[in-house]
Amino acid sequence: MTRPALTSEPRPQPADSPVGACLRGPAGAPAAAVRRADVDAERWPDVARLPPPGPVRTAVARHLVGRALERMALTRPSPCADVTAAGPRLTLHDADAFHRRVGRDGLIGFGESYLAGEWDSDDLAGVLTVLAGHVDELVPAPLRRLRDLWVTARPADDRNTRDGARSNIRHHYDLSNDLFATFLDPTLTYSSAVFTAFPARFESLASAQHRKIDRLLDLVGAGEGTRLLEIGTGWGALALRAAARGARVTTLTLSAEQATLARERVAAARLTDRVDVQLRDYRDAEGRYEAVVSVEMIEAVGADYWPAYFTALRRTLAPGGRIALQAITMGHQQMLHTAATHTFISKYVFPGGLIPSREAIAEHCAAAGLRTLADDGFGEHYAETLRLWRERFTAHRPAVTALGFDPVFQRMWEFYLAYSEAGFRSRYLDVRQLLLTEGTHR
Repeated sequence: MTRPALTSEPRPQPADSPVGACLRGPAGAPAAAVRRADVDAERWPDVARLPPPGPVRTAVARHLVGRALERMALTRPSPCADVTAAGPRLTLHDADAFHRRVGRDGLIGFGESYLAGEWDSDDLAGVLTVLAGHVDELVPAPLRRLRDLWVTARPADDRNTRDGARSNIRHHYDLSNDLFATFLDPTLTYSSAVFTAFPARFESLASAQHRKIDRLLDLVGAGEGTRLLEIGTGWGALALRAAARGARVTTLTLSAEQATLARERVAAARLTDRVDVQLRDYRDAEGRYEAVVSVEMIEAVGADYWPAYFTALRRTLAPGGRIALQAITMGHQQMLHTAATHTFISKYVFPGGLIPSREAIAEHCAAAGLRTLADDGFGEHYAETLRLWRERFTAHRPAVTALGFDPVFQRMWEFYLAYSEAGFRSRYLDVRQLLLTEGTHR
């Protein structure tokens, strides 16, 4: 499903203009140019329109955020003074709008201000990494106790009921297979790779993804004749890799777009006798398997349904079988705050999603009758994976435009990739591979 163009054509700034220079990232690719007046208000209502005036909140944001940005040496005069200064910089084009949004909607407003073109950066991921590394310093400790007075609760409609989960998956994964192909490697693997050297190169990404997949398949001992269940198909890379080893794979997805392309890839590889791609909710998984694999699926489940997810893992595991789980994680207190808060990511990118903590995973594993045999973290590899995706996406912006995705979407997607990269670079986030089996610790 390709979305139609949603705004008028962008009016890019000349490369030699001050604003054009500000918009160039480290690789020289200009950010998609946006003016709030040109934003499609039907598609992007909260980007096109400023929130209602709130003089007190705006003044507080101007004082607190302004001082924090200055303290972290992230701000400079607009449009682009002192471009030779070391370190990433955030350039405010409309400071009043920026502070009004942040004062009203916090981090959601911060992101929406970027989507509206009210601020830019010569190094978006760098700015966000600095902010992520100092997140506890942005608001004074006494004011943090009042967070419930200004954060927005998650919408009830985002819950991952069976209907809600299908809707949430469509929102992200059914955007367009061609969109994902513009920035993923030829394996079409949309999860962290495992590299052998840093800095990683895009040319090594496919082999790094195969290395990640092989680690997971080795954990569960997948080989000739293994009955393997995959929860979360993606575009079929892991299923194809497992089938090539001789495993018989059942793989589940709620994304119609992914299922269609995965089946095409399985047929092209002549592995239809070994791979069954099912458009099915994980809660409805059938059968018992010696191996169960789920890669970065738990983040889309939602905290309310983690018990059902781990129950499904345990229920489908044959006696003596193994489960390989790859999961993004965050600190437990951060997870608890995020679970109760509507965030930029939950609003624009992954509705209904929540990154778990290691403690939450351990708790739900034990409740489902599972125990952990191995737990390996490799967050720095995800930072590099995301950097490669982001650079590839910005380099292929004309192709993204040709697919019908407007400049606001392009800024949103770049912000999402940079925001995620910053989470791993600052170690706010991690990614882990876990080996689970039946039974609990005694």
